[in-house]
Amino acid sequence: MDKLRAISVFRRVIELGSFKAAAEDLGLSKAAISKNINELEDYLQSPLINRTTRKMHITENGQLYYNHVRSILDDLSSADLSIIESSHRPSGLLRISVPMSMGIAVLNPAICEFKKHYPEITIELKMSDQYIDLIEQGIDVAIRGGGELKNSNLKSRKLKSVSRVLCASPGYLKNAPTLTTPEDLPTHSCLLYSLSSSPTNWLFRHDDEVKIIDVDSGCNSNSNSGTNSNSGSGGYSVDNGIALKQAALADLGIMLIPEMLVEAELTAGALIHLLPEWKPDDHALYAIYPYHRETSPKVRIFIDFLVDYFSPE
Repeated sequence: MDKLRAISVFRRVIELGSFKAAAEDLGLSKAAISKNINELEDYLQSPLINRTTRKMHITENGQLYYNHVRSILDDLSSADLSIIESSHRPSGLLRISVPMSMGIAVLNPAICEFKKHYPEITIELKMSDQYIDLIEQGIDVAIRGGGELKNSNLKSRKLKSVSRVLCASPGYLKNAPTLTTPEDLPTHSCLLYSLSSSPTNWLFRHDDEVKIIDVDSGCNSNSNSGTNSNSGSGGYSVDNGIALKQAALADLGIMLIPEMLVEAELTAGALIHLLPEWKPDDHALYAIYPYHRETSPKVRIFIDFLVDYFSPE
């Protein structure tokens, strides 16, 4: 048995969740994957993975073993890369995933600047507001909004705080109900970003006071006409920030959106900043990457570059 190879195969099976996916990732046959796992289990005299015809489950000993060997393999990779890096600039393919709206407005210019500095690195950029499984899709780095990492195989690094603003167009506000406090929002058409962790619950702070408003509670799909509906707040929900902004510019209602996506419109007066004394919670952008990519020179340099790029200094 090639123990190092067997351990590497075991790791990929656990991280990818199937023998088939590990075989495709490593360029081996499914039989070769099974052979390595069987030999490793025989050597350790303990089952590591329970498998049926449809599913596989890691055993308690398997999880313990994975936690240990993952660190060992990462240390070996880091040792190799430390020598390689000393004489070579990073190169190769870097797969990056970014949200569509933030990617177009903010992140793609940064990535283009990175490409100028490191022309040897080939960029494959995927733009989507939908959640992407990094390990399954073979993504090196994803840029995402903040939140708890549900996958223990992922790590994160903060890139930038993101302020959000409550705003609407002058055309909408002309005939809209009065808005003097966050409690007035349910009487308005509120445009929703459907991929938010809480699309209809908007949080605002003023000094030490905190208000969480359910903007869907009014169920007012057309506040200008005075009719009510149960279709949701404003009757408009979308999974893309640019489309959300377009809806607001079309006088459809009030939105809560990252300020960097509407700076030009706020400056030009096409959108009006509402309730400025009530501050929505800031979000943040994070670089998310698989644990086993941590020692990759191209990943590390890319993330360091973004941290510097977005640094206030």
